[in-house]
Amino acid sequence: MPKFVSEFPIFSVTVDLVVLTIRDGVFSVLVIRRGEKPYAGRLALPGGFTQEREDIEDAAYRELKEEAGIGKGDVHLEQLQTFGAPRRDPRSRVVSVAWLALGADLPDPVAGSDAAAAEFRPVDEVLGSASPLAFDHADILSVGVERARSKLEYTGAAANYCPPEFTVGELRSVYEAVWGVELDPANFHRKVTRAEGFLSETGENTTRGGGRPAKLFRGSPRARLNPPILRD
Repeated sequence: MPKFVSEFPIFSVTVDLVVLTIRDGVFSVLVIRRGEKPYAGRLALPGGFTQEREDIEDAAYRELKEEAGIGKGDVHLEQLQTFGAPRRDPRSRVVSVAWLALGADLPDPVAGSDAAAAEFRPVDEVLGSASPLAFDHADILSVGVERARSKLEYTGAAANYCPPEFTVGELRSVYEAVWGVELDPANFHRKVTRAEGFLSETGENTTRGGGRPAKLFRGSPRARLNPPILRD
C-alpha cells in the first residue's frame, strides 16, 4: 500500500498554562525553570507537547501534574487562547493552546518532567522582570492576567481563590490582590450581598479574621454579577 503524503505542512501542538493564585495576599503565578534547551535555565510557564493520542485538555492537566505536582481537583481550568506565530518556538513550527488555571491555597509546586524548578512568584514581578520569560510566554501571561482580572468584574470567579466558605472581607481581599487596588469595604459589601444569586449565606459565622464574628458565604465561579464591579 502506498504511503500517504499530506499536502499540508506538519506542525506540533503544545499546551501552556497560566496558573494563578493568591499567596500571602499577593497575586501570584506559577513559573518553572527550564531544564532543557531551548532557553535552558530561563523561567517559563508550565506546559509541554501533546501526545499523539491525547486530548488537549488532558495534556494540560498532565503537564500541571508532571511539572508542578498540581492535581486536577486543585484548579478551575479554562481555555485561554491559541498562540501560533511562525517563529514562536526555535525548534519547529509549534502552535500552543494556552489555558488559564485558577486555584486557592495551591500546594507548593514540585518540579518534574523537564522542569528544573517550579515556584510561585508575584505576577507584577514576573511581568516586569528585565529577564523575560522563555518563548512568547510573557505575551501568554499578559493575556491570562487580563482575562483573570476582567472576569472579576462580571462573574463569581473570585470564588476560585477562596476557601469553600468565606467572608465578604476575604472576598474583597481577592479583588484587591488581583486588581492591585483598595476597595471601599462598605460599598463592596453592599454590592456583592445585594447582587441576586451572587452569594449565599451558610448560616455560620467566623472570627478567623479577628474582631467581631463575620458571616460566612458560599459563591459560584459561574455566578453573574449585574451590574458589574468596575476596576476604576
